[in-house]
Amino acid sequence: MYEGLLKTVTNLGSPKILIIGDFMLDIYTYGDAERISPESPVPVLKIKKTQYSCGGAGSVAADVSALEATPICLGFIGDDLNGKKLKDLLNENNADITGLITVQGRPTTSKQRLIGLAQHKHQQQIVRVDEESDEPFTNTQIDQLLKAYKDKLKVADVVCLQDHNKGLFTDSVCKQIITLAKQQGKKVLVDPALIKDYSKYAGATLITPNRKETSEAIGFKINTVEDAKKAAEKFMKELNLDAVVITLDKQGAYLKSSNFDELIETKVRDVYDVTGAGDMVLSTLAVTLAAKTDYKTAVNISNIAGGLEVGKFGAATVSVEEIIKEIAAQSYDNSRKILSFEEILKQVQWLHKQNKKIVFTNGCFDVIHRGHIELIKFSKTQGDVLILGLNSDSSIKALKGPERPINNQHDRATVLAALEDINFVCIFEEETPIKLIEAIVPDILIKGAHWSHNVVGQEFVEANGGKVVLMPIVEGKSSTSTIEKIKALGKNA
Repeated sequence: MYEGLLKTVTNLGSPKILIIGDFMLDIYTYGDAERISPESPVPVLKIKKTQYSCGGAGSVAADVSALEATPICLGFIGDDLNGKKLKDLLNENNADITGLITVQGRPTTSKQRLIGLAQHKHQQQIVRVDEESDEPFTNTQIDQLLKAYKDKLKVADVVCLQDHNKGLFTDSVCKQIITLAKQQGKKVLVDPALIKDYSKYAGATLITPNRKETSEAIGFKINTVEDAKKAAEKFMKELNLDAVVITLDKQGAYLKSSNFDELIETKVRDVYDVTGAGDMVLSTLAVTLAAKTDYKTAVNISNIAGGLEVGKFGAATVSVEEIIKEIAAQSYDNSRKILSFEEILKQVQWLHKQNKKIVFTNGCFDVIHRGHIELIKFSKTQGDVLILGLNSDSSIKALKGPERPINNQHDRATVLAALEDINFVCIFEEETPIKLIEAIVPDILIKGAHWSHNVVGQEFVEANGGKVVLMPIVEGKSSTSTIEKIKALGKNA
């Protein structure tokens, strides 16, 4: 699975994502609540700094930009300082903002969060202050938006509707947006509002409600995976959708499509702030689907991106590099660190494409001792990824005699895979690791200093631009000497 995810993430390209919705400005005012006001029992916030970020559909645009795609923004903002600040932020995110329509006399929707420090250490939101208008848009304003939409749709790869129920997405507007996109063969992804009736989204490609939004729209609580399944089936049937993705916080996301119907689990994390998680999921789905991937792969990647986002404070973005690192980290769990020769070939192909410095060392590692640990720690400091070649049982017998190894190859591999500094373990059957070295083409080959005159693979590694590094030996430490001491203790017992 991880190989497929990495292949997708590293080949996303730079699609153009048309984002229609309620563009907002998020304002974070940080301070320290050092005392209680003498005027009333409320904390006094001593301001330290104020930060601005894109909110609502603007948050989706920032996320799309972080994924190295181009956001095209379409919506309404006010003729005010907040609107100017929002446009500046979107410009910084390389967004096309020519579709943002300024409405005189209407404020740019903004959400100001006052953040204090609990116990002078931990950030804690004290209160949120919203500025917005709930007045409906005029027919002239809607016509202006739809005219701009027809123009922007020509260059877009995927269309996203980010609905915060601020009056933009009427039944008529949704129907026209979805119909025009389908006529041009463009996917329409919808992050729905917290409303009871989803009929206006009918005909879209995909909707991404969370647990609460689904419960509100479907008429029953989404407590279990079976509940999500029933809701997804009903949405698919009633709204004529290609797919439904119901996000279920720490459980992951339930995906229903024509050929897939199950929960896609996610890694359980410590959640710092859920603000912007839905935006991250929508943007990741849009960019991955624009790259022509399947729904299951897209949801798996969006799960990862959403999980990374909730580990940050506020509506933070997640980069392609962060997603790649997370996929790689998840693929390095102990059970997946022990790879066959064929599997290690595939892994190093990707590592070389990512310009990772590969370090290789090898040995029997029969009875683990301090010398082994020092070698492993030293090896990991020399590059990005450490691959350890492990002699098989048969190769050890050929080298050291019929009484060895003490521990079989599976036990030895499992112990080594549990060490944090080792990224991959590959067992080889030959007496030397030359075949494995030639397959991996490491940048750094590590051996103990006592092998200085006979380093297997040195000529090959150096001929391919790599180098050999010799580590000083920890005197008196070897599996053989340890085994001899154990034998001596047994005789004296």
